[in-house]
Amino acid sequence: MKSKSASGKAHSHMWLVGVTGLVAGLALMVYVPSLKAVSQSLFWFAGFHLIGGIVLLGSLYATVGRRFRQRADALDFGWAPAWTLGPLLAAAVFLAMALAVQIAAPSWWPSAVVLTLLAANAFAGHLVAASTARPDHAPLPLIDLLPNHHGLVLDGGCGAGRTSIAVARGLTGANVVALDRFDSDYIEGGGRALLDRNLRLAGVAERVRVQAGDLTGLPFDDACFDAAVSAHAIDHLGGATEAALREMRRVLKPGGRFLLVVWVPGWTMFAVANVLSFALTTRRAWHAMARRNGFEVLDDGSFNGHCFLLLGKPVGAKTRHD
Repeated sequence: MKSKSASGKAHSHMWLVGVTGLVAGLALMVYVPSLKAVSQSLFWFAGFHLIGGIVLLGSLYATVGRRFRQRADALDFGWAPAWTLGPLLAAAVFLAMALAVQIAAPSWWPSAVVLTLLAANAFAGHLVAASTARPDHAPLPLIDLLPNHHGLVLDGGCGAGRTSIAVARGLTGANVVALDRFDSDYIEGGGRALLDRNLRLAGVAERVRVQAGDLTGLPFDDACFDAAVSAHAIDHLGGATEAALREMRRVLKPGGRFLLVVWVPGWTMFAVANVLSFALTTRRAWHAMARRNGFEVLDDGSFNGHCFLLLGKPVGAKTRHD
């Protein structure tokens, strides 16, 4: 697949959060205060104006705020404000709607209860998103990826470099190849400029080589990597997932290990994606896909609410798997 440039690509989810927030904020400032039960109370009248104003300002920041907050000396993995701020704004809107229903139409209290539950779920999603977006949040589980700590490691779908930096820092005797198409619309500029900057700031640029390429058609020879890792990338490929697994196996040396980090259904992902989390591939299905494509499952577990599998290419296995 041909890599696309993302330098001019708009962050669609940022604009979606911004527009939705603007509409919700205006409704809280204009429509809700016009309700008779609300307008008769100065406290509620002023309160809904205040909440609406906060939602409006937060939505504006989620849309354009990222360009104002980058520190020159800090790692930046390109998370758009919409990722962390969007769920918090949603929680505020749902809670305000619950209050409005309870004040203006008390007989509709079941709707207020549902809106309150949605607010709680959105707030939980904000806490999860905010924690994972922090640079000091653990990017990888503690596993034995490269037993002798020396060799060449592939980071497939490196984005802005969070995983590549973690591997380079943890395996001080290893070199890393960071591969990506650099066309993601949720990382600023696709991630390439941020990747170069982060590698330099982290002090690992000399041991990390950046390579543009596609996970379903890796631009490497057979059996050239001692280990590999891919975090939150292969599970975004849809129908091309198994092709990517076969490619990762192909470029691994026999006996090499592959750390795969993916999203699976669970409480953490329900907080972030709500009912959409039920459409995620299950842990059992990942096991089956890995074995079907020639890997052994050496270990699996959970960290930060995500699933990880440590896969191995059997010693003596053929380079290509049919």
